[in-house]
Amino acid sequence: AITAGALAGLKFSLNMVNIPKTRNTYCASGKCGKHTEHKVTQYKAGKARLNALGKRRYDHKQKGFGGQTKPVFHKKAKVTKKIVLRLECTQCKQKKLQCLKRAKHIEIGAEKKKKKKNQVAF
Repeated sequence: AITAGALAGLKFSLNMVNIPKTRNTYCASGKCGKHTEHKVTQYKAGKARLNALGKRRYDHKQKGFGGQTKPVFHKKAKVTKKIVLRLECTQCKQKKLQCLKRAKHIEIGAEKKKKKKNQVAF
């Protein structure tokens, strides 16, 4: 029993998203406070720090005998990830993140596909 809402969600997740390299959007910094051109890149999480509290606590609990102490997640249900864009103002270098819908693939600055006109063969 697949609902219409579930089908609509699938339609978006299967498509590849093409995003321009620059975007004119609002910059909320004190210097700008208006719409300016922003450079668009895809957000990527930084390297995890070894001395973050959660990591220290986990490492201490893992020490010694007793095997794996915390649950390891196996029941992965999602096939797509939400797209997060990193927008950098070209004037004041202020950065902000913007979350988009789910998609399997993302292309930044790719050329738009042109529609082919129907060619009639004689």
